[in-house]
Amino acid sequence: MKADFTRKQSFIIIGAVYLLAAALGVTVYVLTRPLGAFWIRLLLADLSATLLTFIFSLIFNNASVYDPYWSVQPIVILTGLAVGQRLSLVKFVLLLVVLLWGVRLTANWAYTFKSMKHEDWRYRMLREKTGKAYFLVNFVGIHVVPTLVVYLCTLPAAALMLGSARGNLIAYFGAAVSLGAVILQGTADVQMHKFRKSGKGGFIREGLWRNSRHPNYLGEILMWWGVGICSVAALGANYAYLLLGAVANTALFLLVSIPLAEGKQAKKEGYDRYRAETRALLPIAKKK
Repeated sequence: MKADFTRKQSFIIIGAVYLLAAALGVTVYVLTRPLGAFWIRLLLADLSATLLTFIFSLIFNNASVYDPYWSVQPIVILTGLAVGQRLSLVKFVLLLVVLLWGVRLTANWAYTFKSMKHEDWRYRMLREKTGKAYFLVNFVGIHVVPTLVVYLCTLPAAALMLGSARGNLIAYFGAAVSLGAVILQGTADVQMHKFRKSGKGGFIREGLWRNSRHPNYLGEILMWWGVGICSVAALGANYAYLLLGAVANTALFLLVSIPLAEGKQAKKEGYDRYRAETRALLPIAKKK
């Protein structure tokens, strides 16, 4: 049974949870300084904040307490690492793009957030399908795995913030890809909100959604490829392993997010024709 809070009360609760999670993450990062390697300290801090968020999701019996984590985590990490630094241009540009992405995505979550009674349909489905195993599925699948993916996605930008980086054409191209992804994702979300508000029903076939079933997911994929390209280009070829985050994020969407969304859409009348006429990601018309 979900707790009965108003929307305003729910925002206050979520805000308090994330302030506590951020404070815990920063504390763990500072206290683990003797470990040396920043990426280990950052990982431990990230997992600690996730564990706290998970505990609150159990308290409120709602896994959607975790929903804003994806967009809030990079904001906290990169802002914290940038504090006290004299940022070079490439660092400033990438930080600004990631902040734009995070603030926009968090605002999109806030727009759709109804109250603590609301839980993502995917979590409800998993709860029903997994039964007693849901505790483990919730912890690992809903909390830890997404945290690890976004940690890997953020790691290139974190390395850039702490490293000796030089801006170059490829680095700024990567930042431009990420900025374009933010615009693409934001446009797709606005178009979807307008469609849902219209009450038309069926499948959206307007704007970016005319030829693509998931243009918002395309934006999320491109966002982290841009961050990875920018960081590796600015830090040097020896840092190519930092692209692993973009690979993991792409795999998450291709193997999990898109199949889940497609499974839900498949229940609607006319889905087969809709799928035949559109592409999964690219907003480009199919040849007839």
